[in-house]
Amino acid sequence: MDEPASEKDAIAEGLLDLLKPSVQQLDLHVHSMRESQVELREHIDNLASELGRINEHQKVSLDLDPYVKKLLNARRRVVLVNNILQNAQERLRRLNHNVAKETARRKTMLEASGAFITRPSGKP
Repeated sequence: MDEPASEKDAIAEGLLDLLKPSVQQLDLHVHSMRESQVELREHIDNLASELGRINEHQKVSLDLDPYVKKLLNARRRVVLVNNILQNAQERLRRLNHNVAKETARRKTMLEASGAFITRPSGKP
């Protein structure tokens, strides 16, 4: 069960090549989600501000404070989710960087050793 080093390198490179597109796609989705979270936070801030202004200008006493507090609580949760997403994106960025670095290192090692894995043309 002891595989030659070139086979192990080929398997490792194949796994890295397999994972890299998924990591990149996940990174794009996290980035998109973070942008949405920032936009949502801005809308919550604007709405809370507008409710405050409406409350100040109302002749009839409406207590909008509970709604403003709910909005601010929602904003706090959005900020928390955004921080979690930011940490996840940073980990993904590092993982993507490490995958690219390892792929390049292994490719260089394979090229230096002259060991290229070729498949027979008659078999799948």
